[in-house]
Amino acid sequence: MTTKLKLSVIPDDKPVKVTVELPAEVHRDLVAYAEVMVRDSGQPAPEPARLIAPMLQRFMATDRAFARLRTSRRQTP
Repeated sequence: MTTKLKLSVIPDDKPVKVTVELPAEVHRDLVAYAEVMVRDSGQPAPEPARLIAPMLQRFMATDRAFARLRTSRRQTP
């Protein structure tokens, strides 16, 4: 079964700063998520924007179809 991702290969490069506009609802959810983190960890609340990269990393790390494709690409010469 072939899965076609909408993104093509992106070269591995140094980190870049990305500016995005989020829907107000998503921003409110990020703020609420940070508040829950404070209650659960006792740590200071992170800025909502700082949650985005770890959330994306977690999402991609737990996407099984993506993981299979990524593994197969690494094994292909």
